[in-house]
Amino acid sequence: MKSYDKGIVVWLITGCILIWAMVIVGGITRLTHSGLSITTWSFVGGFPPHTPEQWQSAFDHYKASPEYKLINSYFSIEDYKSIYWWEYIHRAIGNIIGVVFILPFIYFLVKKCISKQLMVKLVGVFLLGGLQGLLGWYMVQSGLINEPHVSHYRLAAHLMTALLSFGFTFWVALDLIYPRQKTDNQFSSIKKWCYVLLFFVAVQIMYGAFTSGLRAGQFDPTWPKMGENWIAPEITALTPVWRNFFDGVAGVQFIHRYNAYIVTILVFLVWFKARKIALLPTQRHGVNVLLGMLCVQFLLGVFTLVYSVPVVLGVLHQTGAFLLLASTIFVIHQWSLEPAKIEA
Repeated sequence: MKSYDKGIVVWLITGCILIWAMVIVGGITRLTHSGLSITTWSFVGGFPPHTPEQWQSAFDHYKASPEYKLINSYFSIEDYKSIYWWEYIHRAIGNIIGVVFILPFIYFLVKKCISKQLMVKLVGVFLLGGLQGLLGWYMVQSGLINEPHVSHYRLAAHLMTALLSFGFTFWVALDLIYPRQKTDNQFSSIKKWCYVLLFFVAVQIMYGAFTSGLRAGQFDPTWPKMGENWIAPEITALTPVWRNFFDGVAGVQFIHRYNAYIVTILVFLVWFKARKIALLPTQRHGVNVLLGMLCVQFLLGVFTLVYSVPVVLGVLHQTGAFLLLASTIFVIHQWSLEPAKIEA
């Protein structure tokens, strides 16, 4: 790896860590019902209130929102402060991410460290980051107009673009760390299964967002059955039937539960297939980490459900989803490595 590539890798991985932090704080913001606490926000952010007058002004703006009028009308200014800070930190991290991506990019561009091929990839990173910020604004604005909640579809779109930004940035960094070549034929079958796994991991994360947005995690907090049934009768409550699996609390939780079993089967399938192939150390470690991360995430999912989504477990479960996605991306990338570079 060239010396300036190392700097670019550090820059991209730092960006990945910040995206992860933003998603985690976003999860805390969601679980503590803090997401609609700030009704105004400038493009460059700003300092939080620090005088009684400024706090009162911010609180007065919040009082005009549907959330205060319909849900939190009993709030004192101290109650308001408790929900303000998580949303402020979430938005501030978003601004920091913008600075962290833009300033080093300008530096590397001036130093002529960015190849044409890498430039195309970085443009993709910036476009995804811009889309992520735009969807965040669109999501929050929807809850400040008439009803004090945001659509679970908008929540899912906001989360998925964050994960897509993370995943693509991580992939670009991996390309610099582990140069790739044409995939060996012995990896073609297992790589196809890894792409299938990636699809179902993405579906699982999307339905995790649906579950959060609809608060479906509190429905039938039992495992392995849904209450006393393997399939809760409530999953057909809405008409037409397909709506239950997108808008219904029971139906969404059903998909989130049973898709987890599909992800589990696929991870074990990949792991068993990998055991039959002579692998590089990084490939072997990647598959083992993927299996370990699956087990941790599955247990976190069960405990989060059984205990009706407490904040700590909810955040840990979201962190697990992030790490499972990262592990899947790493494993897929490892099937296209240039052995000489790795062994060196």
